[in-house]
Amino acid sequence: MLLVGCYDERGRARAARLAESMKFEIVGELRRVETIATGRQVRVLAALRKKWGPGRWRKMKGVAHVRIIRTGHIREAEVHWYEAHGVGERDFKIKKLLT
Repeated sequence: MLLVGCYDERGRARAARLAESMKFEIVGELRRVETIATGRQVRVLAALRKKWGPGRWRKMKGVAHVRIIRTGHIREAEVHWYEAHGVGERDFKIKKLLT
């Protein structure tokens, strides 16, 4: 599954240089998954509903091995994303490279 993190909180495409560096693919499974916000705690709730539709939106975080598309390197990273029942996982982004 190819996951591209090249959009800001409002769903707008970022600058091409930044977008190129943010493209990644999750290799393997997400580990240490936890919910960090639900419902009105999700700051971009209105944008998520507008872009992807209604649902019980949650902001999640976990650790996974990711392949950086531009370089091909595989690194362990903390990954954040949003998910809702019936919609699935959306808007993945790397928050921190761990190794």
